[in-house]
Amino acid sequence: MASTETKTPQAPVEDSKDGYGLGGLEAGLDALEDTADSRTPLRETFIQKTLPPLIAVALVLVVWQGLISFEVVTDPSKLPSPSAVWGEVEDAWLQGTLLGYIWTSVSRGLLGFLLALVIGTPLGLVVARVRFVRAAIGPILSGLQSLPSVAWVPPAVIWLGLENKMMYAVILLGAVPSIANGLVSGVDQVPPLYLRAGRTLGATGLRGTWHIVMPAALPGYLAGLKQGWAFAWRSLMAAEIIASSPDLGVGLGQLLENGRNASSMSMVFLAIFLILFVGIAIDLLIFSPLERRVLRSRGLLVKS
Repeated sequence: MASTETKTPQAPVEDSKDGYGLGGLEAGLDALEDTADSRTPLRETFIQKTLPPLIAVALVLVVWQGLISFEVVTDPSKLPSPSAVWGEVEDAWLQGTLLGYIWTSVSRGLLGFLLALVIGTPLGLVVARVRFVRAAIGPILSGLQSLPSVAWVPPAVIWLGLENKMMYAVILLGAVPSIANGLVSGVDQVPPLYLRAGRTLGATGLRGTWHIVMPAALPGYLAGLKQGWAFAWRSLMAAEIIASSPDLGVGLGQLLENGRNASSMSMVFLAIFLILFVGIAIDLLIFSPLERRVLRSRGLLVKS
């Protein structure tokens, strides 16, 4: 008698091209994404990102103090000691003016930058998408971007007087071309396939601009925003140095000019360090997180 074997039914083996192969690939990609999204430990973040700039600052202070201690520079009117500059910081803090210097300039700079953002973004879209406008205005925007911001201060003072609107005008003339050109560059780098796919799905006109063009052009646009803020901050400092009035208050640029007029290098160094501090703080608190988020969303920033 032939023995009958009972075979356990097995699941069909699918080809790796369309079955479990794709499933395994998808699982691997998910695992990779989970690994990339995992948070870096605080200690590792401190060692990789916080400690290096602290060491750099410490080295600068050591070299600076060494120039004074070893009498390489003996004239304090040329190079004050770190303790003299710190004394200037303490005096401004005790007098209650330190935060006022910073706030006067930062409030003007941020408000002027926001106005430039409102103007530069639609201008950049129009220049990027309309050929006639691009041919007519594109070269002018590039020329304005290369024009030193300080050149706008005298005509702005003549046109608008020594008022805050003069400061904002100088900021706009310095920042708007950079923001617009950054967006134009970002739009030029959008793959044509994205635009054709958007039109196929009905994303045309303003809808296509909002859902297709702007997200795809975001890296270039963000680079334009960073450069626009740099131009806005530099333009404001130039305006505050040249145009001084009691009605305008004392910002960081005016503090720098006051130090020059008083021949106080410690005050000059204080103004320089505060200007540098604000520029670094804005980049670290606003633009760097935005840039990391954009790069991470496109899979271009993977933590090791």
